[in-house]
Amino acid sequence: MPLFFHRQSSLPTATATATATPTSPSYSSKLLKPLKPHPATVPTRTPLPIIVFSLVSLFIGLAGTIFAVAAFRRPTPIPIFRCGKSDDTFRGFYSLSKSRQVGDKIGGLVDRPKLLGFVGIQTWFGSADRRAGLRNTWFPSDPAGLLRSEQATGLAFRFVIGRSKDAKKMAELQKEIDKNRDFLVIDISEEYLNLPWKTLAFFKAAFQLFEADYYVKANDDIYLRPDRLATLLAKERTHPQTYIGCMKKGPVVTDPKMKWYEKSGHLIGNEYFQHAFGPIYVLSAEVVASLAVARNNSLRMFSNEDVTIGSWMLAMNVNHEDNRALCDPRCTLTSIAVWDIPKCSGLCNPAIRLRELHAMRMCSKSPTLPPDDR
Repeated sequence: MPLFFHRQSSLPTATATATATPTSPSYSSKLLKPLKPHPATVPTRTPLPIIVFSLVSLFIGLAGTIFAVAAFRRPTPIPIFRCGKSDDTFRGFYSLSKSRQVGDKIGGLVDRPKLLGFVGIQTWFGSADRRAGLRNTWFPSDPAGLLRSEQATGLAFRFVIGRSKDAKKMAELQKEIDKNRDFLVIDISEEYLNLPWKTLAFFKAAFQLFEADYYVKANDDIYLRPDRLATLLAKERTHPQTYIGCMKKGPVVTDPKMKWYEKSGHLIGNEYFQHAFGPIYVLSAEVVASLAVARNNSLRMFSNEDVTIGSWMLAMNVNHEDNRALCDPRCTLTSIAVWDIPKCSGLCNPAIRLRELHAMRMCSKSPTLPPDDR
């Protein structure tokens, strides 16, 4: 069957038949009726709500695309090294530093670094000269020095200070923080009567920010040998709950006119229980973990910070480790912490004495003894 065919004429005349040839096809004489033209399509106006909806959808789509691209290109957020309102200014500084030369994506600093010990040097707003004296002697003098010391000894050092309602004091502190970056600023009012509360706040913040085997509380008026302190803390101990310091006893001070007056002395009796001198002592991680979860109002607070800590240690059944190298009045081959006991609760005139001691070879250059010799 052909693909195309022509319709023959419907007139049966002989002439038409005779004259037709196979090669001359015949077409019908009937005229084809012209098709009626379709009416022109009249364009209709798009309703305004549809236009608005389309534009809004386009805008949302573009915004989503931009956000997705930005999210993929955005660097890993820098962690904030804080416990509540307590702030570790050193790690906050190093996490923002562009010159990250060690470790991983945040310069080797992690949210809760593992340490042999964390040493909090308790200081006050009026102690800038003491801090300067420490930075010129045994305390690392800049952030890089702090990091090197931490890597060499396994100990992290920070000055621990509270806050003040005095805007001028806070402004001066901020200048020192910006320069040295060696503070742990805790969320408590910095007042002498708040020392027991400050100490508890320090241990809680330190535990949340650092995973250490030991936590050391020290004052800013002692001369310390970090290498020997590290040797002391590295010793193997069978008791997981340990309290290390220069242990003492003595009569309870009941005279309100005296500096060490204990207003709750009637709860203690005539003589204090055994407890460590306040300028420096050490708590193991298990002890600090218990303090970190304790409610503040569940702990007895005495007037004196060292007595307060000692009372908690008795209640927690910890092992008391008496070490006189932590309260040596002079530099020796075995001294860890040097201060003017019993004349002062620390060094007398510390800003000057720190430099004098550091100039002595026995204080700053004598060798570190191995753990078995401690």
